[in-house]
Amino acid sequence: MRSPLSQNLNPPKISTMPRPKTEAAAYLDIYKLITEKTRLERELETLEQRRDRIVQRLEILDTQVETLENSAHQLRNIMSPQPICPLPKPKTVQSNDFKTVILEY
Repeated sequence: MRSPLSQNLNPPKISTMPRPKTEAAAYLDIYKLITEKTRLERELETLEQRRDRIVQRLEILDTQVETLENSAHQLRNIMSPQPICPLPKPKTVQSNDFKTVILEY
């Protein structure tokens, strides 16, 4: 994966050979510096826009979490254990209540 800085459309120009000290060389250096400054300003603007989008999304997520926490608390209060009527006791089975059935094949 490439770093975001290496994905720039206009990477800075690097010269391997030193130029002679002329007026044209000075203007070329000025041009390079201005170009790099423009590129960095665009990159900074893009980063600020992305930061703004991230901050907005975080605010939305905070409100959604808060809403869901409130609804969970309300549901917990609604579903909290209420005093339940005791269930009737099952009848005790006595031995004479059984009937014997014989099945033959």
